[in-house]
Amino acid sequence: MELKVECQTRPAGSKPNALRRSGQLPAVLYGHQGAESVSLIVNAKAAQTLLKAASINNTLIQVNIPDIPWNGKALLREVQTHPWRHTPYHISFFAVAAQDSLEVDVPLHFVGTAIGVKQSGGGLDPSLTSLHVKCAPSSIPDYIEVNVSDLDVGDSLHISQLLLPEGVVALGDPERVVVIVLPGGSGSEEDATGAQ
Repeated sequence: MELKVECQTRPAGSKPNALRRSGQLPAVLYGHQGAESVSLIVNAKAAQTLLKAASINNTLIQVNIPDIPWNGKALLREVQTHPWRHTPYHISFFAVAAQDSLEVDVPLHFVGTAIGVKQSGGGLDPSLTSLHVKCAPSSIPDYIEVNVSDLDVGDSLHISQLLLPEGVVALGDPERVVVIVLPGGSGSEEDATGAQ
């Protein structure tokens, strides 16, 4: 499902709090013309709907700005929220061109039940919950599956051992531990079957 949002340029001299009171949310789009940024407003309800389906640095969104005019793909780069209401306060988008490769964070989904958990009462201890990768905007995976079924107590998986989708390259230390099975009484003691 493609996510879309329609924005307008922010009127000169408009105050962010006045915009929020009128049901608008301040936003900014970076990188649509090199280093240039443009100040925007987006309908607050539309923004909340978008944020339920999108995740930061992982989801491509079709951004339309009729009054510039500009439309294109952008990553949700940052969401600032109100300190105690936890409602969105400000949104940042980063424009991407089709040929660009991006660095994004992709969630890890642990699947299977480790031998060391099933047979020895060990605990699965994930060191990472997401992986920093480089790929084309059209190749951003929703998640990366990590099969832990063959891990016994004391066994671990490293970044270099993960099966990544075609066109996706892991960044960072390839020898970094992703998950380990600890002896009984340690770790989360949860198998990964329930992970979504």
